[in-house]
Amino acid sequence: MTAIRANSILPGKREAITLHTADELELVGELAVPVAKDPVATLICVHPLPTHGGMMDSHLFRKAAWRLPALADLAVLRFNTRGTSSVQGTSQGEFDNAVSERFDVAAAIEYAEFHDLPDVWLLGWSFGTDLVLKYGLDPHVTGAILLSPPLRYGTDADLAAWAADGRPLTALVPERDDYLRPVEAAERFSVIPQAEVVGIDGAKHLWVGDAERVLDEIVERVNPAAAPLPTVWDGPMETGDSSAYANRTLAAFSDVEVPGPEQRRATE
Repeated sequence: MTAIRANSILPGKREAITLHTADELELVGELAVPVAKDPVATLICVHPLPTHGGMMDSHLFRKAAWRLPALADLAVLRFNTRGTSSVQGTSQGEFDNAVSERFDVAAAIEYAEFHDLPDVWLLGWSFGTDLVLKYGLDPHVTGAILLSPPLRYGTDADLAAWAADGRPLTALVPERDDYLRPVEAAERFSVIPQAEVVGIDGAKHLWVGDAERVLDEIVERVNPAAAPLPTVWDGPMETGDSSAYANRTLAAFSDVEVPGPEQRRATE
């Protein structure tokens, strides 16, 4: 048995995919699924603010794609929203302050629907939570999980729409978040009767050092039979290289924009 570490990659079938938006853009993505069985549920990952380091390879989403197909029988679909770069590639278009990104969310859900991915859950992080709240009430979506929701772009009307719809909504809120802390989050989300607000002791907005707790909370809601996740693995395991993201992981919502990996290499 080998301990599962931050950069551990467990077995899974991973393929690069292209999402096609209604306004004719191509978005870079990846689908990870279990090796020898069909997934029991699907996570569509919607990343943090791309102008400040957010991307499909932000650390929690990398770890979800590297671990959850093997540990929890989940399909994990990640993608770069318009204009966003990572080592996976650059999506067409330009950042549009959560306006045209509605087409990006729709394209990801459509991909899941057309490829018969089961029990689709939206997993938004930071800026991604606003996109989920604004554009996630699609008929093919089972529910949503929000990580560090800042409620910067989401409106009272968006919250009211989730309240009226009734689908499950969970917000995981860091105790030491820079934007919305558990007590305030509980008040803001109280307008949604079915909303579950979970404060995570000691955690911060970027969840550095808390990935395992977050993944456990996610799996508890989408495939509770697999929770809590094991911390060791008896089987093949690879090690990923996260060095390209060293300065982007800690940059989300900072005051200085951070170039993507390709831009950094070009200037070295």
